[in-house]
Amino acid sequence: MTDTIVQPTAGGILHDSTEGMSYLDTLPKRIVTTWIPLGLILIVLLFPFYWMVLTAIKPDEQLIDMEHFNPFFVVGPTFKHIHKLLFETNYPIWLWNTTYVSVLATAVSLIASVLAAYAIVRLRYRGAQWVGGAIFLAYLVPPSILFIPLATVVQRYGLFDSPMALVLVYPTILIPFSTWLLMGYFKTIPFELEECALIDGASRWQILTKIVLPLAVPGLISAGIFSLTLCWNEFIYALTFITSVQNKTAPVAIVNEFVDGDIYRWGSLMAGALVGSLPLVILYSFFVEYYVSALTGAVKE
Repeated sequence: MTDTIVQPTAGGILHDSTEGMSYLDTLPKRIVTTWIPLGLILIVLLFPFYWMVLTAIKPDEQLIDMEHFNPFFVVGPTFKHIHKLLFETNYPIWLWNTTYVSVLATAVSLIASVLAAYAIVRLRYRGAQWVGGAIFLAYLVPPSILFIPLATVVQRYGLFDSPMALVLVYPTILIPFSTWLLMGYFKTIPFELEECALIDGASRWQILTKIVLPLAVPGLISAGIFSLTLCWNEFIYALTFITSVQNKTAPVAIVNEFVDGDIYRWGSLMAGALVGSLPLVILYSFFVEYYVSALTGAVKE
């Protein structure tokens, strides 16, 4: 129970000061319980990006000499590393390869995931839930195990050292999680909408394309962002199935280009990581609301 403090005024009228005292009481609690934890989380999350930007614009002497220069600040920033990355290497081609593979693999994965998730959730048949669980368990298989048999498949199809090899193998790690995510979102869409459409004579395909998919846009965006991010940053498959410099994706090509044995060109490495991360940052900034709403479901019964 909160005690009420009553103070007399000059005219002898009693005045309740509970509101003012509660404000003084809750402000420190709010700082301790909300603002300080949020500040720590922001520092932990943003520090790698800050370090990446800092390293990308540091002159070479400041990257090497840590005794005379503060490692957390830069004096006389330079864009030499970024200029070298964009105009003296094949980075634009590598970035195009990454975009091409990521977009195409994401599109294939979303189409397959939508059909699989709708069939599991809405088409009532025995063992549907077990099928959904088995699909999700496939996501838990490490890619380091799958790339060995997948290499044989890629070799027999004649796709080795081709971007299409990555488009073929990436859905193996994208479809399971995307299907599981869309299954949860499709369950939030009221089944009564589909029953009304069935009564009016609509087919399953019409229900899927004209009712379910428009309502599931946040879920599709969420699955698409997840798939695109995973493709964009994938390293093992891109390193295994692509050998020529012209066909490499950005994550693999940057490491091969700017690492010579035990010599790391940190300025160019961080410049490549910075430029490569900007498209994903822009993507998340535009669709963050849809991404969050997909986790809770936008349609309520």
